[in-house]
Amino acid sequence: MQDNHLYEYAVIRVVPRVEREEFLNIGIILFCKKAKFIKVLFHLNKEKIQALSSDFDIEQLECNLTSLEKIANGAKDGGPIAEFEIPERFRWLTAIRSSAIQTSRPHPGLCQDLEKTIQRLFEELVL
Repeated sequence: MQDNHLYEYAVIRVVPRVEREEFLNIGIILFCKKAKFIKVLFHLNKEKIQALSSDFDIEQLECNLTSLEKIANGAKDGGPIAEFEIPERFRWLTAIRSSAIQTSRPHPGLCQDLEKTIQRLFEELVL
């Protein structure tokens, strides 16, 4: 029998016009300290984003999301935050911000397969 993994996840949101506080779920960050696991998945529905703000810079959004992915992966070109230990990277990625990219509060859970869990959460909460 496999051990259960205690994990945390947060939903990544785009807030095209921060002053209106309207958002779309565009991604998931999942983290498990014991398994040393962190992963970011995202998908942009450009039509929905532009429905909230026709002049929103989607190219810049994609660039910023790629940076979040690099930070999560600890990529060499991910900047100084990518050099942090995995728990610190997750905390930085999920810190409260008043920008166009925000995250939900982290939520805990238990699972046996982290990859399947992030895929399920991604399908349920983003797609």
